[in-house]
Amino acid sequence: MSKFVDVILPLPLPGTFTYSVPEGMRESVLPGCRVTVPLGKSKEYTALVTAMHEEVECDYEIRPIKEILDESPILLDKQMKLWGWISKYYLCSLGDIYKAAIPQGLKGEFKPRTEQRTRLTAGCHDEKGVNLLLQSLSRAPRQKRLLATLLELTEPFGSVPKEISKHRLIEHAGVSAAIYKQLQDRGVIESYEVEIGRIKASHEKVVPQNSLSNAQQKAFEEIKESFEQKNVTLLHGVTSAGKTEIYIHLITEALERGEQVLFMLPEIALTKQITERLRRVFGNRIGVYHSKFSDAERVEIWKKQLSDEPYDIILGVRSSIFLPFRRLGLIVVDEEHENSYKQQEPAPRYNARNVAIVLASLYGAKTLLGTATPSIESYYNATTGKYALVSLATRHRQVNLPRIEVIDMQEQIRTKRYVGPFSDPLIEAIGNALREGKQIILFQNRRGYSPQVECKTCGWVPRCKHCDVSLTLHKNAGKLVCHYCGYTIPAPVHCPNCEERNFMNLGYGTEKIEDELQNLFPEARIQRMDLDTTRTRNAYEHIIDAFQKGKTDILIGTQMVSKGLDFDNVAVVGIINADTLMNYPDFRATERAFQLMAQVAGRAGRKSGQGTVFLQTKMADAPVIPQIVKNDYQSFYNEQLKERMMFHYPPFYRLVYIYMKHRDVQLIEEFSELIGKHMREIFDERILGPDLPPVARVKQLYIRKIVLKVEGQLSQYKINEALRNIQEAYCSLPRYKSIVMYYDIDPL
Repeated sequence: MSKFVDVILPLPLPGTFTYSVPEGMRESVLPGCRVTVPLGKSKEYTALVTAMHEEVECDYEIRPIKEILDESPILLDKQMKLWGWISKYYLCSLGDIYKAAIPQGLKGEFKPRTEQRTRLTAGCHDEKGVNLLLQSLSRAPRQKRLLATLLELTEPFGSVPKEISKHRLIEHAGVSAAIYKQLQDRGVIESYEVEIGRIKASHEKVVPQNSLSNAQQKAFEEIKESFEQKNVTLLHGVTSAGKTEIYIHLITEALERGEQVLFMLPEIALTKQITERLRRVFGNRIGVYHSKFSDAERVEIWKKQLSDEPYDIILGVRSSIFLPFRRLGLIVVDEEHENSYKQQEPAPRYNARNVAIVLASLYGAKTLLGTATPSIESYYNATTGKYALVSLATRHRQVNLPRIEVIDMQEQIRTKRYVGPFSDPLIEAIGNALREGKQIILFQNRRGYSPQVECKTCGWVPRCKHCDVSLTLHKNAGKLVCHYCGYTIPAPVHCPNCEERNFMNLGYGTEKIEDELQNLFPEARIQRMDLDTTRTRNAYEHIIDAFQKGKTDILIGTQMVSKGLDFDNVAVVGIINADTLMNYPDFRATERAFQLMAQVAGRAGRKSGQGTVFLQTKMADAPVIPQIVKNDYQSFYNEQLKERMMFHYPPFYRLVYIYMKHRDVQLIEEFSELIGKHMREIFDERILGPDLPPVARVKQLYIRKIVLKVEGQLSQYKINEALRNIQEAYCSLPRYKSIVMYYDIDPL
């Protein structure tokens, strides 16, 4: 019987906290259980027990826990080990992980959803008695109708009577709640509460899985063989090669072995199509987990995973990595290259792809990384023997890769052969596709109407008052919005600087693309898929469903449209402005440009014949353009690898970004110079900065950034220990206590 427990609080505080266990609770408390604990003078928190012990040495009063909330752990031992690894590797507190990993409903009192149901009372269960009752109600026709409806809907004299909710019974009988109460007062019926789940079961008929093509079968066998030698395999398959079908066969074999499977996707938009496909094969053995679910639904899934009948397959985005598993045998990370797997803000700033590999190792499970455009790091790991590599080079059913036509926008502008953001060839192709009943996808990686508004008379540009960025015009909403902090003002009618009404909109967002397109093709049915149109829970599904069913002719979108969506009838894909992807000030800009453009191009001609991609750019001579046109990943990879080695970037060097933030610009300058000097004493020329990041003020905080580049063979944990010591030493000084300092390990 333990006298003390160490707990994690849902706060960004380092380490764990020790509390005593009252005598009567000592047999009930277990690691992984939730307890309520006091903190400070009046606050209470739901904490997680990590360890129990008999003795403790400290010079402060240890307070007792108040209540034990669980009879059995809600956090399993392997989850706790994973949290420990994340905390150590990504330099974040266990409290940060607790906040990110556990649904809000498990941090307090969770109330299960209940429903009032109706049944006959114990004295009214024989058929003869019920018939007499019906006769006795001849002068109360509405009560009689209610009873008759109950009998009709529940068939109470069968071996297993059906259940019916009170609400549904009243609705079907067409009576009021007062009539229900009258029959209840007679002692004929009674109400009772039943806990019901929020997660709806699938009633879709389960069908056998599809057979694999020769190329798919070969890749499937190679993956299985590779798992005998390696724990991680990279499946490099071109777009529309049928990778999902291979996943399904691997999942089937894992389930036959009695294992659970985690299937990870980078984007909520993808879950509908993949869920439908998996449910056709696996039925209700699959559970879906992502942030568009209500917190109560996420709690139910968490609890189901702890039950005796958990989901065998979890399909989810990066947060699904934190769910409890007892028999995990396989993790599939689809579109492994996607930067959506990296959590940016707030901490923990983890990469779910890399955490998945660690999670699998804790269970002795295997990890399959799948993509048409591997990240440089993953492909390097696969070609140097850390991972296994399996290639799938042909599209399913021998459908040709799309033809990519590069449109030199410099030439289009010179010869005036364009309308707004559209070149003549793209306009012509869209028109032809519409006449032939085909569909079109247009990609522009900027939402809103116009990224910048400028007064033509005096040059005034509206800027965010909290951040160093211009405001984006959202014309439909009549607002200017900061995409960093959400600051919003009404779109100006006249310039506050010169009073003129002479604005011009610089650049094109998805909203403006939609407007221009509707003017060119007024009969076309156009939809937009970006952050603005997908804020509600089912918005993704409605947009994708409409496009899939042919109710939409043209889909305009940001990078959401690039991520593995599978449509049969797309003949034309337009990349409106490739330059914004290539010109971003980051060493990964070329890699991201290749991946995004190759993935967007892959949406064309997946089943209905060869599609055409129009790639509009003012940089037609950029080396990455012919690599995309030829789908030459190997040439792109080799070129990038040389650059990465020359300039000390991953996969040869590890990166750590050090961010420092404060409202006082002089104080942050002073602090960042101090930190930079100390770090140079330890890491020498591996330190760059402090410098200003591209956006140097966000939410009224001035930002400074230091970059640390360390050789891949050096111990990340020793480096992390030095970084943690620096942070603790300087951030504890009274002058700098208010400064926000954090590390981004392996940034993307």
